[in-house]
Amino acid sequence: MEAAATFATKPAPDAAAPRAVGLWLLVCCAMVFAMVVIGGVTRLTESGLSIVEWRPVTGTLPPLDEAEWRAEFDKYRQIDQYRLMNQGMSLAEFKTIFFWEWFHRFWGRLIGLVFFVPFVWFWAKGAVRGALAGKLFALFCLGGLQGAIGWWMVASGLQRDMLAVSQYRLAAHLAMALALHVGLLWLALDILRGRRADAPARRFGLATLGFVFVTVIAGAFVAGLDAGLASDTFPLMDGRLVPAGYADMSPFWRNLFENHAAVQFNHRWLGIGAVLLAVAFAWRCRAAAADAFARAALLAVPVAACAQAALGIATLLLWVPIPLAAAHQAGAVVLLSAAAAAAHALGRRA
Repeated sequence: MEAAATFATKPAPDAAAPRAVGLWLLVCCAMVFAMVVIGGVTRLTESGLSIVEWRPVTGTLPPLDEAEWRAEFDKYRQIDQYRLMNQGMSLAEFKTIFFWEWFHRFWGRLIGLVFFVPFVWFWAKGAVRGALAGKLFALFCLGGLQGAIGWWMVASGLQRDMLAVSQYRLAAHLAMALALHVGLLWLALDILRGRRADAPARRFGLATLGFVFVTVIAGAFVAGLDAGLASDTFPLMDGRLVPAGYADMSPFWRNLFENHAAVQFNHRWLGIGAVLLAVAFAWRCRAAAADAFARAALLAVPVAACAQAALGIATLLLWVPIPLAAAHQAGAVVLLSAAAAAAHALGRRA
């Protein structure tokens, strides 16, 4: 009650209010992190098409009795993924893939609730206002858009002769999730550590962040095409530096997004490039790390990059086991988070 009175009577939030907002944003950020990992497992288990309708409100609860389960299973058996890939699947097997897609959607709804309710409360109490309130509202709208993009992605897999969702729409869905994650983290750091101004080290950090982002999105195309199965050798691909058939598709740009061997090759070498860039970033900018947080964030970038590369190589060599592939996707978000935190910390004090 005392904290509420403080919010209500002061014209601007006191020191405790912004910190509370920053911590809340970190919780939301962690939930988006978990959402990306859950989405990765959903894709790896081929579960994303198990729910063939978009019901934002009534779809919150899973089937509650045998009749409802059979009704959902009957809907799934009408799509081509079942007919061409899962013919003869049992109801028990269907329940397993249904769980992952339902949990993925449920977690998205939960993120919306965890974001919206405190946002309204903080706004009503005067803890957020002006530009900060506008940024938070924009993030909420992007979260809603992300739900729509998710259904747009699923709808692509419900079309005739499709066994999975479009890799283009999968990449768009992941890109929006990562943008939300970085946006929440950046805004939380603005609040908890203070806004920072531009500096050469920050520009290097943002360039590293951008390169890591592109590398992760390239990984979405690997996942969408199951291109991780194109070759299980490293560093060469079946004895060749550049795989056979790299440029078989015409026009050439299609190879970058639709050619299994080319997509895996590109992601491999973008990943190696990200490791080299992360090491160069940490080395060149070490003098600009003015406090313990900045030094820790800067060191985390090459460490996370090397760990992520190791996970990727292990996933490849072991023929994409689901636990390792999910860890690789989680590692991508860790690396992206480290790059964002380091770039933020290396800005000059505003």
